[in-house]
Order: sequence, then structure tokens, then C-alpha cells
Amino acid sequence: MYKKYEHLKEIIASYDSLLVAFSGGVDSSFLLKTAYDVLGNKAIGITASTPYIADWEITDAVRIAKEIGVHHEVVKKPWIEAVKSNPDNRCYICKHALFSSLLDFAQQKGFSAVAEGSNVDDTKEVRPGRVALGELGIKTPLLDAGLTKSEIRALSKEFGLSTWDKPSYACLLTRFPYNQTINDVALTCVGNAEGYMITQGYGHIRVRYVDGLVRIEMPESEMIRFINDARMREMRDHLKSLGFVYVTLDLEGYRQGSVAEKSL
Repeated sequence: MYKKYEHLKEIIASYDSLLVAFSGGVDSSFLLKTAYDVLGNKAIGITASTPYIADWEITDAVRIAKEIGVHHEVVKKPWIEAVKSNPDNRCYICKHALFSSLLDFAQQKGFSAVAEGSNVDDTKEVRPGRVALGELGIKTPLLDAGLTKSEIRALSKEFGLSTWDKPSYACLLTRFPYNQTINDVALTCVGNAEGYMITQGYGHIRVRYVDGLVRIEMPESEMIRFINDARMREMRDHLKSLGFVYVTLDLEGYRQGSVAEKSL
């Protein structure tokens, strides 16, 4: 693990300067901190704020960048029209558009490379977005150094990053079935619902949404705690107040990926 970390620093040192696509998640936070440690002010973090990223995630990214001490900017991006219908290649479309704009931004600001936080574990499943990154020449230092998610968490903890045990999140479009037209109201409902549940102590969670029904996914180990939580009815009523007609608990538990999206 430590040899991989040293190799990571060597990779980053090979860049004259680096713009890191920063979400505030485990991987991009570790990458941004390491880039700042190696390159100093020649490394910056950029967070894209889109309609399908929850507001609380943007706020958290700003907070974490301040913890690191690195220069950080939030760039607001509008809807990409091609993803409004939530096609199954939405991740490719989105990544290609967003990272093309980051490349333009980097060129304008004089940064020699753009990097993002993919790691070895991300290669174990098909991710169309990674195809777009490869086509654009986006750097993947964590992957190139051979680091896994568990190693990144362990190193993050050792180096004092508050993100070391942060749950993984994905854009809000993943909460809806493929080929369902998405609007701002639905996105806001889902983002607010997940943000609320996180404040109630349920971090490993997905709030899936279809036709007025919210389906809560959480690890099986959390279900009993949730069902026995004295605040369960209060939480249910709050979720309904956000605009959902029905609130349900998915007994299959928390899971990530397109299988969940297609099983709504």
C-alpha cells in the first residue's frame, strides 16, 4: 500500500500542474490532497455543480477542500439535454461533456493535465463513463498507481482526511429507471430525501424514485435499526412532505448499479 502511495506521488510529480475533478468523495479527496502535497499551488480542485448533483454534496465538497487547504472552485453546469431522458449511455454523455469543459478550463488557466479519482476497483465492472475519460485523455493517477478503494480509505484515515469512511454516492440520475424523462422537481425530491436521511444517521442509503413512490435501500444490517427507530414515522412523514406519495423499504437492501435501476 505504501509503495503504491509513493508511486502515486511520482506519477503526480510528473505533471507540471494538475486540475483535479473533485466531488468530495473518498477517492477524489485523497487524490486532491496528494496532488496538493506534491504540487502545492500548481494543483487545484474543480467541482461541477449540475442539476443532478445534490446541493448537500456540493456544500460538502467545499468544506472538504477547505480542510485540505487547496484552491477550489465550483463551476455551475446546466442540464445536458441528451441526458434528460435518462438513456442507458447517460454516463458516457455526461462525462464526455463535463470533462471536455474541464479540459477547456484547464487550458485557459494554464494547467497541463486534468485528473479524476478512478481506482482499481472501478475496472471490475462496465462503466461507460470511463470510456469517455479514456477518449479525452483524462489522467487516472490512483488507478495507474494500482490503489484499491480499501487502500485509499486506509491511507485517508492515516492522513486525517474526514472522508476516509464516507459512503459512496453517484449522481441523482441513477435513482431513476433508464429511459424515464427526469425533471428538476423529481431530482430535488430525491436529493432532499437522501440528504435528510443522512442527517438522521443513515448514510449508506439510496432513495429510488418512480411514479410517486420512494423506495429506500439500506444495508440489511441497518433495516432492523430503522424499523425499530422511534423516529421512523416522523421520517416517513417528512419524506412524504417532500412530494412522495408512498414511502417503502426495499427488503433486498442497499445495492449499486444498473441492476437496481432496472428492477424498479
